[in-house]
Amino acid sequence: MPRMGPFLSRKGRGDKFRTARNMDTQYDVVAIGAGHNGLVAAAYMAVAGKRVLVLERNDWFGGGVVTKALTVPGFLHDQHSMAHIFIQGNPLLRNDDLGLKSRFGLRYAFPECPMMSVFESGQTLGLYRDRERTVAEIAKFSAKDAEAYRRLAEYAQSLMPMLTGALYSPPPPVGASNAMMDQSREGRELWRMMQMSIHDLLVEWFENPKVRMHFARIAGENLCSPDEKATGFGVFVFVGFLEAFGFGVAQGGSGELTRALIDCIRAHGGEVIGGVDVAKVTVSGGRATGVATADGREFKARDGVIGAIHPHDLGQMIDGLDPWVKKTAERTQITEVGCITVHAAMNAPLKFKAGDQVKAVMIELLPDDYDTLRKSFDDLRYGGFARCPLVGLGSLSMHDPARAPAGKATMHAWDYVTYDHPEGRNWDEAKHDYARKMLGYMSRFIDNVGEADVIAYHCDSPVDMERTSSSFRRGDLHGVSAATYQSNAWRPTPELGRNTVPGVDRLYLVGPFQYPGGGVFGAGRAAAMTMAEDLKMDFDKIRAKA
Repeated sequence: MPRMGPFLSRKGRGDKFRTARNMDTQYDVVAIGAGHNGLVAAAYMAVAGKRVLVLERNDWFGGGVVTKALTVPGFLHDQHSMAHIFIQGNPLLRNDDLGLKSRFGLRYAFPECPMMSVFESGQTLGLYRDRERTVAEIAKFSAKDAEAYRRLAEYAQSLMPMLTGALYSPPPPVGASNAMMDQSREGRELWRMMQMSIHDLLVEWFENPKVRMHFARIAGENLCSPDEKATGFGVFVFVGFLEAFGFGVAQGGSGELTRALIDCIRAHGGEVIGGVDVAKVTVSGGRATGVATADGREFKARDGVIGAIHPHDLGQMIDGLDPWVKKTAERTQITEVGCITVHAAMNAPLKFKAGDQVKAVMIELLPDDYDTLRKSFDDLRYGGFARCPLVGLGSLSMHDPARAPAGKATMHAWDYVTYDHPEGRNWDEAKHDYARKMLGYMSRFIDNVGEADVIAYHCDSPVDMERTSSSFRRGDLHGVSAATYQSNAWRPTPELGRNTVPGVDRLYLVGPFQYPGGGVFGAGRAAAMTMAEDLKMDFDKIRAKA
């Protein structure tokens, strides 16, 4: 059974959890929030020799990267993120910067089939790390599309040096990036594809509706319709990372990444404390000097503050914030679509009607008609229920047997709904009705998801997501929407897009609302790089100390 220390209650943890009342109050760096991005930034500073304190409002750690026994004993569930994809290209893991793998025991499995679509007709389409296997899968639907995929994958791989060089450090200015692309035919074509919807791009590349739908579902995982403009480039990013790195399944649960980061911080003399609600960033002479808690205590930070502060909260957390910075932060747009999830302890491994070949990290349950998928997203856009549930699922006990007792299984299913219930109901009451609707829809694809097959389940609505973390405002797991004007160096706003706050020196922002966006990127590394530069430290030497 994997270690569960960082993800469960403080009860029974002994001196590992010092209470805030008997703590020191002077540190080099204080971090607000113990989500994975803040922990990454804090861990780099701890490795650099700084005395670090991380304060978390909840009495558990990890934010969206957490593993819990949500149902019954013996079953481990990843409450939010379940596959670590884009962080695999981050030097944090690729080069094991902090020793999370070599010293602190973080282990991943990389299944050969990261993603598979299962259609109502019983057909399946798998995306494999092995390009030729994927080509063969697509050829079942269209030989022409199979060759088109080969070209698409080759182009995606040609982009990987650019992507891995840009995603884990502060983003370049938007104007400079656009000007650079405008200097060549290839750059202008890249810019064009970046502005297209994923649907428009797929119409250019593929002819078969099911092949188009298979790739269009990728846009949905970013909480938006395939018809949303400026989503097309995501296909190349997704395919490039899938082939280069695969989907990492953390052995013991997604929260093992959180556990390893906390172990790293503590091994380098830092502290990570739960149950402390930070109310203010203290500022003196235009510089962040520490934090004040909701119960009236203060913790000083000699070198800087790392803050997982949602843009909508920034003005309340910082007195005297520049009015324009405050205004633009508060008007950032939240995605109208949120997640609803069902975590189930199952009596047996899932039995798909399509056959035993359905074994992937992410499994998408799709209708046979592509327009049904597109119109389902339109339903959500206008505040209703999707006409066809947009269910994706994972059963990670397939790839990590320690997550369930022998012969049993876990299931993590998700769908999309609006934060405001379409019928005006309270989601706390209505979510179980919707969970049963999801399971009913899943029974078209899976033989054993009936009442007798589910030992117990746990359901989180968008309202529950918001309660879990202030970053998940209105159930938006990405913090703010991925609209073009909230992307790259303008994420979440042009003023805040490089992890700093104008007028407040030594405050460094982290979270899913910062570049490059929601998901497990390990993006706190960019904030750590900026902080190191301000402190006149060589970031490469910080990494070497791990």
